[in-house]
Amino acid sequence: MIIKHNAIQIVKTLQGHGFEAYFAGGCVRDMIMGKESADYDIATNALPQDILKLFEKTIPVGVQFGVVIVVQNNHTFEVATFRTESSYNDGRHPDSVTFCTPEADVKRRDFTINGLLYDPIKNEILDYVGGREDISQGIIRTIGNPIERFTEDKLRLIRAVRFACRFHFPIHTDTRQAIIQLAPQIHVVSAERIREELEKILTGPNPHIGIQLLDELHLLQEILPEVSDMKGVRQPENFHPEGDVFVHTLLCLSKLVPVIEQEKGKPSFTLAMGVLLHDIGKTSTFVELDRIRFNLHEKVGADMAAKICDRLKTSGAEKERIVWLVLKHLYFKDAQKMRLNKLKRLFANEGYPELAELCRIDALASSGDLSDYHFCQDMFSKLSHEEVKPKPLITGHDLIALGLKPSPLFKDILTKIEDEQLDGNIATKEAAIKEAKIIISKMNTVLQ
Repeated sequence: MIIKHNAIQIVKTLQGHGFEAYFAGGCVRDMIMGKESADYDIATNALPQDILKLFEKTIPVGVQFGVVIVVQNNHTFEVATFRTESSYNDGRHPDSVTFCTPEADVKRRDFTINGLLYDPIKNEILDYVGGREDISQGIIRTIGNPIERFTEDKLRLIRAVRFACRFHFPIHTDTRQAIIQLAPQIHVVSAERIREELEKILTGPNPHIGIQLLDELHLLQEILPEVSDMKGVRQPENFHPEGDVFVHTLLCLSKLVPVIEQEKGKPSFTLAMGVLLHDIGKTSTFVELDRIRFNLHEKVGADMAAKICDRLKTSGAEKERIVWLVLKHLYFKDAQKMRLNKLKRLFANEGYPELAELCRIDALASSGDLSDYHFCQDMFSKLSHEEVKPKPLITGHDLIALGLKPSPLFKDILTKIEDEQLDGNIATKEAAIKEAKIIISKMNTVLQ
């Protein structure tokens, strides 16, 4: 409510100096739907130079397009002059803008539900595009001609899907047909912007519906053809009674929930991508011999996931985590037979909570057997941080003191010592030195 109060003060200031000023777009939509908005944008007939003069703290981020950021009590608000936009030669940004009336400004916006203005002083809504009716009926519809709206900004093709998922609204028939027609043109949008919209779909409400919609609207084959290829890839019915790989993946996405406190009510992008791509390798590893098999699909899938992350220009850390989740997603099925050191190394990875959630979801969306998941989680909860990631008992300096010269063998020796430590077989430096001598002796025997 503090943010809304600050936004109202900006409107009051503008109106007090003789200008029109309204809340615009998503915050008005959210208000009508009974939701508290996190952002309040303001539209006005004040020119950028007027806005810069009226407010003490401003950031002229897009003056040439009539946009100024106003800082009010440490909160930022986008204040934009009513404008129409010219041609869009790059399919994303207008070549120029012309300042105009409130009605003309609204009619160049994307969807009717986002095309509302609200005067918080008079408590009046201005609706030039039927936005209130579409909110009431639950419809995602472009303002005016859908081909024109999408041609202006191709990113709107994916944004339509995001809003449909967020509000669980169907997309109007004419809008759907325009998306299908223009889907091949999505590539004029930068990979970064596509990834941002995909992230909002995958970490928002109903990500399974989002991927299904992207497929129905022919966008999935354009931005994630590897996921589209999972359709029709059969699975053994005894392990996957739910259906093919694509159906399984959608079912997994429907079960996404937050797993760490920092996520604030939504799953992380890396977990969501891990869920989306965990079986991506099955398309190229499918064989049917004694039964349907997907040998090494986790390794093939990890390589494919890395290429997808590169194409979407994810951060290095995101790519590393997503690839790791795909590579390790089958680990839990062998957990009850693993040596303790291998399990502890798994638990020590920062990505373990997300891997555990991926494995839980994967099991729920197939056999429903959570015994491996519960085994790992019970083990994880019982072990302290010191037990999972203990301080090394010896280092390379100790191996040098034993007469060894630094070499790649150091890593092998220290890893074997760490394995014994994690298994609980040794607990002191003296025991580690003794074990190191045994390992070195065996290595020397082999070399001789």
